[in-house]
Formats: sequence, structure tokens, C-alpha cells
Amino acid sequence: MKATKLSLAIASLISAGFAGQALALDLYVDNKTQQIFAEPGPNRSKLGSFEKVEDHADQKAEINKIKEELALKNNEIKALDEHVKDPKYGELQINEKGIKFESKDGNFEMSLNGRMQVDSQMNVQDANTTTTAAPVPTSQLADGSNIRRARLGVEGSFFKDYEYKFEYDFSRGGNSGVAAGITDAYLNWKGYSNLGVKIGSFKEPFSLEEATSNRWITFIERNMAVNSFSDNPNAYKTGIGLTWAEPRWQAAGALMTEPVGGGWAYTTSKGGNGNNNRNGGSGDTGFEITGRITGLPWYVDKNKFLHVGASGSERWMPNNLGGGNNAMAYTAAINSNVDRSNVLNTGIIPLGSTLTRMGGETAVVYGPFSAQAEYIQTDISNGSKAANASLVDGATLKGYYGYVSYFLTGESRSYKAKTGAWDRLKPSRNFDMKGGKGAWEVAAGYDYLNLNSKGINGGEANTAKFGVNWYPNSHFKVMANYIHVLDIQQSSALSLTKHGASWNGGNLDMFEMRGQVDF
Repeated sequence: MKATKLSLAIASLISAGFAGQALALDLYVDNKTQQIFAEPGPNRSKLGSFEKVEDHADQKAEINKIKEELALKNNEIKALDEHVKDPKYGELQINEKGIKFESKDGNFEMSLNGRMQVDSQMNVQDANTTTTAAPVPTSQLADGSNIRRARLGVEGSFFKDYEYKFEYDFSRGGNSGVAAGITDAYLNWKGYSNLGVKIGSFKEPFSLEEATSNRWITFIERNMAVNSFSDNPNAYKTGIGLTWAEPRWQAAGALMTEPVGGGWAYTTSKGGNGNNNRNGGSGDTGFEITGRITGLPWYVDKNKFLHVGASGSERWMPNNLGGGNNAMAYTAAINSNVDRSNVLNTGIIPLGSTLTRMGGETAVVYGPFSAQAEYIQTDISNGSKAANASLVDGATLKGYYGYVSYFLTGESRSYKAKTGAWDRLKPSRNFDMKGGKGAWEVAAGYDYLNLNSKGINGGEANTAKFGVNWYPNSHFKVMANYIHVLDIQQSSALSLTKHGASWNGGNLDMFEMRGQVDF
């Protein structure tokens, strides 16, 4: 550095000044014999000028002191130069968690993140889906566009062992049934090995597709069984959870109550201020115990592996009718993303029921090829305190899906073993005007859901779906889906019917698109 050269030059000048005031002896060495002489001569080279140290000890001490001071200044300048060049201190970082700020000692960090998904839907309906049939005034899906999700969040850690996250979705609320836009709002302690202890509002540990962020799912909407049994009742619930993560497997469990503000089709104790207080005779809350375990029994590398997993849940609904705001239903749209009408709907399930969910999941990645499938079942029992409990006691609702995908540009799906879920895809080469194509993915799948059992007439449907996804870079995504509804069957004869037979035989075709950005 320039400071180092400057300090050496100053030291040399000072040393020369002091040496000039003392008697010095010039010594010479013979180039052949290596003997030392006090006078110059043939084949002799000058070694230098020498003087007695004890004659100028005070001068030497002063020179050494000046040299030490110059060395300290030089170190300060070097440290400042390195500090300025370090990107952690000279500018903001942008990583997978968003825009990141970090304290110098590493004890505090904070990342700002967000996402926006702009959707559109165009429908082609046949005659059966435009009829008027009670109790639904019309049974026709609408074309249109909307903001599917618009979220901002902050997450980070303090004192390294404590993590936090808060996220708000501005597209939720109002008539959606969710009284608040809060999704995640939790603290997580990570102070012991691979253990995590989480408290607050967070997503229940259930299902591979639900555990995967909606940013990384293959199709625009989650499959019907996942939507009906987890997402629509609001997967973000309040409670305490435990996680244990190893390199090739993970386990998670949670004791949870109701979501903040209730849920889309689940508000068993919604009061005058959502679930933020218990006023107005709003009734007791329901509780559930949920768990999920996943692993990689076959693993070659990050591009070749097999994922398997299982989930289970037991939910106890309250008997307290309270102010009459209690309601629980399983619903599903048939893979539509803008008009998300609940074509499948069980109607209100009697209070006091116990809801037992079970799920199995698997996925395989082999280079650019991947496949994924899940089966989910919900059993309803012990609704003995409700007037119509006998109609639903022992009912079994079920659904499953499967699909395959392939990256035309050679990438593989990104997977995170510590959560047992898919992660952000990074194209081999980002899109640019110099030949970069980004990543291109094609997919095809089958989706089935049956909400008919005993006295429950929620409907039955199956669909075929096809998708094309383009990733210009790791933070942008464009999706196009074609959905063909193979069949819808309902009967108006059963007492808990919601839509009657208005959708029977519905043979719908939908074209959907999404533009997504996240940071």
C-alpha cells in the first residue's frame, strides 16, 4: 500500500539524519576471499557504514519509537481500507432472503422481502355450467385478472440463536374470509444443534406441496386435496412448534389453535375482531396436533434423489356455538386462480367433531426430470353433541394428485432437506439479449378430490392440467396453465349439500397465466 512505502521512506530519512551526526566506519568485503577490510581496494564491495550502538542508544530508541508509531498508523490505514472494500459494510446485500442488513459483530441481521403474483383466467364453459340451480344463483366462472398475492415481510435473527419473521399479505382480507392479512408472525429459537422451537403464527407442518412456498410450486394453484384439507382452512395457525433437521431428513410437530382472524372456510370461534379477542360470546377455539416427517432414502447428489414423507393431524372442534359465528367446511376451487368459487363444498361440519387427517407424499428428481404425488384423507368422527352428527360420523373425505415436469434447458428442481420442500430455482443462464434463455419447464398432471361421504355432499371432481413455466432469472417467473375438468359430480339428495347438482357434468376448460416477482 502507499502508506507502507511512505512510512519506510520517512524512517529511512530519519535514520540517515541521525547517522550523519556520528562517527561511522565503512567496511568492505573481498568478492573472492570474503574477508572484511576497513579500506576500499580491488575486487572489494562496500558492506555499509557501521557505528557503535552504545554511543547513540538514545538516538536508536527515538528512531525505534518513530518507526513503531508509523507502523500503527499504517495498520489503521490498512484496516480502514479493508473495511471500505468489504461489501458487508460498504453496501446492502441482496441474497435469497431479500435485502439484508447485518451488524458488524454478526449478532443482529434483518432482511426485507416481498412477492407479487399477478394472475389472469379465461374460461370455456359448456351448457351444464351456466344453468341456474338452487341454492346457487349462477354456476359460471368469470374471466378476469387480479392480484393473487402481494406480500411484504421482514425476517432475521438477534444474538444468532433467535430468529424472527413477520409477513403481511395485502391481498387477503375482506370477503376472502380471512380477517387479517398476517401470514407468518413468529419467533424461533435455534440455540441447540438442529433443534428449532417456534412460537407464534406459522404454517402447519403438513403436506409437501403446502410446505413448499407458493413461489416454487409447479402449477399456478395447489392441487385440490392440498387446497381443501390444508390451505383453504388457512394453513397459517397460531401455536408452538418443534423441528429437527438433519442433512437427509427432518421432522416437525406443532400444537396449534386457530389462525389470526379465522380462516377462509374455517372460523369456529370468530369474534368481533377476528380471533384477536374473545368478545361477543364468540365461543371456544379449536385445537390440533400436527406432525410431518420427510427423508431422502436414495440420494446421489442434489440433482438425483428420492423424497418420501408422511403427515398426520388431529383437530378437535369446539362444542360451544357462542354467538353463532362458528363454522367449519372443506372447500375447493377446481384449479382456478382468479374466480376461485368453491365449486366443491361440504357445507358446515357439525361442531364437536374430530377431524383426523393423514397424508403420504413422494417425489423424485433425476436431472431435469421430476415427478411428485400425494394422497390426503380426512376422517370425521365423534360429533355426537351436534343435532346432525349421525350423518357425518365415520365420513371419509379424500384426494390425491400426481404430476411430472421436465426442464428443457437442463436445470433440476431445487430442494431443501431441512424443510423437506422445494426451493428457489436458479437458471443455468439468466435471460439476456446475448443468447441467455433463462430456464424453461413443462409439466403435466392429474388431480382428484372426493368430498362426498355419508351425509356430506361436497362434490367430486377430477382434472387434467398442463403447464409451461419460464424463469428469466431466479427472482422472476412467468407461468401458463391449461386446465381441463374431466368431470364434476354432485347430488342434491343429501342433507349437507351446498351447491346441489348445479355443477353436475361440468366440463370446463380454463387457460390461466401468472407473472411473479419476489425479492
